[in-house]
Amino acid sequence: MRIILLFIAWLLPLGLNAGFETLRTFQKSAIENEITGSNVVMVYQDGRVVYYHAQNSGKSGDKDISPNTIFPIWSMSKPITIVAMMTLYETGLIDFDDPVSKYIPEFADIQCQSEDGPYDCENELKVIHLLTHRSGYSYPFVSNQKGTASSIRYDNLESFAKDVANTPLAFEPGEKYLYGLNQAILGRIAEVATGKTFYEYLKEAVFEPLEMTNTKFHLTDGERASRFQPLFINTGVLKGFTFELNELSYSEESEAYYGGEGLVSTMTDYSKFCRMLLNGGSLNGKKIITPKSIGLITQKHSETFPMEEFGHSNKLGFLMGFSFFVLDDPEVDRSGAPKGIYGWAGYHNTHFWIDPETNLFALFMSRARGVPSEFQQSLRKAVYDSLK
Repeated sequence: MRIILLFIAWLLPLGLNAGFETLRTFQKSAIENEITGSNVVMVYQDGRVVYYHAQNSGKSGDKDISPNTIFPIWSMSKPITIVAMMTLYETGLIDFDDPVSKYIPEFADIQCQSEDGPYDCENELKVIHLLTHRSGYSYPFVSNQKGTASSIRYDNLESFAKDVANTPLAFEPGEKYLYGLNQAILGRIAEVATGKTFYEYLKEAVFEPLEMTNTKFHLTDGERASRFQPLFINTGVLKGFTFELNELSYSEESEAYYGGEGLVSTMTDYSKFCRMLLNGGSLNGKKIITPKSIGLITQKHSETFPMEEFGHSNKLGFLMGFSFFVLDDPEVDRSGAPKGIYGWAGYHNTHFWIDPETNLFALFMSRARGVPSEFQQSLRKAVYDSLK
C-alpha cells in the first residue's frame, strides 16, 4: 500500500486531482486561517482513489505529512470498536439486550442522578445503551470523579470499568442520548467475552484481516520522534505546535485500551477500514462484518438533531446510529451530501464518512485543537462541490 500511495503522489501532476480545485483550496485555507497545520485528504469513488493530496504548512514546528505519518484518531476509534462488537454479535458472544452486569458484575448496582441526589436505577444498563450513547455516562467526566478516561491514571480496562460503575448515571439507561465514554466500557465487555485483551481481539478481528499494521494503542520511541504528527493549537491563549498536550500516554506497557479514543492510525490504514465499510463489510475477499450488520449500526437510535440534543457538535439534519452519525435531511445540511452518508470525527480534527449512494468515502486527517464547529460541514461541501 505504501508503494501505491507513493505512486499516487507521483501521478498528481498528471491530473489525478483534476476538478478538485475547491477541495485543494479548502485545505490551503485551513492552514492560512490557522485552523490546522499540515493536512491530508483522500476521496475514493467507484473503486479507485480520485483525490489524494497532502497540503503541508511549512511552518516552524510542523511536520510534512507522508504516507507513514501517524495521527491520534481519538473518537474515530469508536467506529472501529463498534465493528469489533458487531463481530462478537454475529458469532453470538454478545447480545444487544444483555445487561452489562453479565460481563462486569459491578454494573448490577448502578445509581442514577436526580435533583435530590443519587438513587438506585430502576432500569438495567444494557449493551445496546453503550452502543448508542444512551447509557447516561457523560464524556469526559469531571476531572475529580472516578472513571476519567485517562491512560495515565489506569493501566487496564478492568479497574477503569469498575470505577465507572461506581459513578452515577445522568439519567435512567436508555432515556436519551448523551455522548460518553461508552466504547471504553464496550472494550472491557469484549475482553470478558473473548478472554483476550481488547487490543488482541481488535488485531484478530479487524486489524490483521485488513492489514492495518499501523493502527494501535501505543507509540514506540522511534515513532514518537519521526512519525507522530505535532498538535496545532489555536485557542486564543495558546497558539503553535506542540507534543506537550497529547493527553494520552500511548505507552507500550499500558493495557488501558480505550476503544472510544485511544487509537493512533495512518491515512493508509484508516482508508482500508473505510473501504471495508463501503464494500459492505468485506475487503480483498476477507469478511469483517456482514451487510446486515452495517444496516444495524446505521439505523436510527436517536432522533434527528435538534429534536434530540447531541451535545458535542452541531449536527443539523443528522440522526445517530451505533456511534455513527447518519445524514437524514440533506436539505438541512446543505453540503451537497446525499441522504444516508455515515461516519464520525476525532477530537484532533480527523474526519471520515461513507457515502453508499455515490459509492465513495472521504477521509481527512490533521492534528489540531480549537477547530470551528462548522469545519466538518465545510469539508463535506468542498468534497461534493469538487465532484460536481
